[in-house]
Amino acid sequence: MGKYVLKRLGYMLVVLIILSFLIFVVYNMLPVDKAADMAMQEIAANKHLIYAERYLYWQRRLGLDGSLFTRYLRWLGLASFYDGSFNGLLQGNLGNSIVYAKPVTAVVKEPFFNTIFLNFFGALFALGITIPLGIFCARKKGSKRDTAVQIGTIVGYSMPTFIVAILGIWLFAVQFNLFPVSGMSSIGKDFVGFRAFLDKLYHFALPLIVMTFCSLGGMTRYVRAAMIDALSLDCIRTARAKGLKERLVVRSHAWRNALIPIVALVIGWLLGIFSGSIMIENIFGINGMGKVYFDALSANDNEIVLAMQTFYIVLALVGNLLVDLAYGLVDPRIRVGQ
Repeated sequence: MGKYVLKRLGYMLVVLIILSFLIFVVYNMLPVDKAADMAMQEIAANKHLIYAERYLYWQRRLGLDGSLFTRYLRWLGLASFYDGSFNGLLQGNLGNSIVYAKPVTAVVKEPFFNTIFLNFFGALFALGITIPLGIFCARKKGSKRDTAVQIGTIVGYSMPTFIVAILGIWLFAVQFNLFPVSGMSSIGKDFVGFRAFLDKLYHFALPLIVMTFCSLGGMTRYVRAAMIDALSLDCIRTARAKGLKERLVVRSHAWRNALIPIVALVIGWLLGIFSGSIMIENIFGINGMGKVYFDALSANDNEIVLAMQTFYIVLALVGNLLVDLAYGLVDPRIRVGQ
C-alpha cells in the first residue's frame, strides 16, 4: 500500500507539472499585459515619467521579463525575480488580482468557505435522500412506487439547473415569501455571532433546496442501479436461502457490494464541490468560488484563474487517488498495491 501511494504521488506530481505548464502557457497567450497597464496608470498620474522605463520596471517587478519557461518557474517559486527573491506558489504567493487590487489569497478566502458551506450541506442532504430512496426503489423494482420515483428522477435529471432555480425562486420566494430571492445577509441588519450565522443559513436555504433537488435524479438512479446489480448476485441468493431476514441481507450483504461503484461517484462528487455550484452562486448572488471564477474569466483576471485552475487539477488528482484507495477499503478483493 505504501509503495503504491508513493508511486501514485510521483505520477500526480508529473501530471500536475505538465498540466500547470499548459494552462500557464494558454493564459499567457491572452492579450493581457499587466506591466503595460501599470505603466500607463503611472504615466496618467505623472506625465513626466517615461513609458519604456516604467514598463521595464513593472516587467521586472511582476516577473514578466525573460522567457515563458522562466516566467513559469517564477510563478511556481523555483526561479528568482530580478531582485533575486523567490515569491511563487511554493512560497504561498498566488499572485495579485488586477480587478480587486489585492492578493489572490485574500480574494478567495471568504468565497472558499462559502462554497464549502453551501456544497457540503447540499451534498449531505442529497446523499441522505438518494441513498435510502435508491435502496427502496431497488427492493421494490417494478412496483408503482418505483415507477413513480423513476419518472420523477427523469424529470429532475432533465431539467437544467437555472430552470430549477427560477422555479424555486418563483415558488418559495415570490409565491410563499419563505426565503429571500438572493444575497447572503439581510439588508440593513448588522448581525454578529450566532445570529449572523442563522441569518446566513436563512439566505442559503433556497440555494440548498435547489442544489439538493438537482442532485436527486442522477444520484437516485445510480444508487438504484448499483443495488439492483448487487441484489442479483449469487451470494445474495445464498443468504436468502439460509433464511436471513431481508433487512439483514440488504444491509450487510447487498449494500456492501453496491458501495463499490457508488464510492467513486460520491467521492468524485464531493471533491467537485468547488466547480459544481457556479450557476447556483451566480443566480442567488452568493460570493463563492464559482462566482469569483466566472468574474475572473470575464475580467481577464488571470492570476485568480491560474490559481483556481491549479487547485482544481490538484483536487482531481487527489480525488482519483482517494477513489482507488476507497475501492480497496470497500472491497477486500481489491488490492490497490498490485
